[in-house]
Amino acid sequence: MSVNCVRLFFLAFAAALLSACASSGGRLQKAGTAADVYGMVIQSDLNWSRIKLPRQELWTIDGPGLNSLNILPDTKPGEHVFHLAKERKSRPDGPWFRAGMRPDELRDVILDAIREQGWADVESSNFRPHGFSGTAGIRFDVRQTSPEGLRYQGSVGAFERNGRLTVLYWKAPEEYYYGRDEKAVNRLIDSIGFTPVSP
Repeated sequence: MSVNCVRLFFLAFAAALLSACASSGGRLQKAGTAADVYGMVIQSDLNWSRIKLPRQELWTIDGPGLNSLNILPDTKPGEHVFHLAKERKSRPDGPWFRAGMRPDELRDVILDAIREQGWADVESSNFRPHGFSGTAGIRFDVRQTSPEGLRYQGSVGAFERNGRLTVLYWKAPEEYYYGRDEKAVNRLIDSIGFTPVSP
């Protein structure tokens, strides 16, 4: 058995324990339409467990270590793109959101935020513009290595709307889990629409 397979086994075991602990705080999101996600409408071919966190949601299928979709809405200018802090004068070059960022700047600040969380060898590919129901945004793929040395791949969607940023960031180990769900998760991110505002 390869070293990566052994790591994946122990990661799966740990994720199962975490998932069991978190299950009481989550709820099942069945495949289909989710129309109550921070003003967004999301279409999914998969069933997910939705876990509420402060100002964001984490969606997972098998446990956060094996696949996680972070939905981070309404980031204000001057805030960390993952809602971890606010901009400080002592650190003007942190991964802070600024209104009106160029698409490449937005990609780079999201990659910096991933690196800041301890991931190594973080790189992006397939960077492209994407329209989310008429709202201009970006999409790109990402590869990264965990502190334990396990390779992950994932996908990111991001857009600015009404002066605030929303990021959808999915990742899974590249052995098995990424390949299994890649197409379905990309369809989910591409599907983002918005809840109609009542007059």
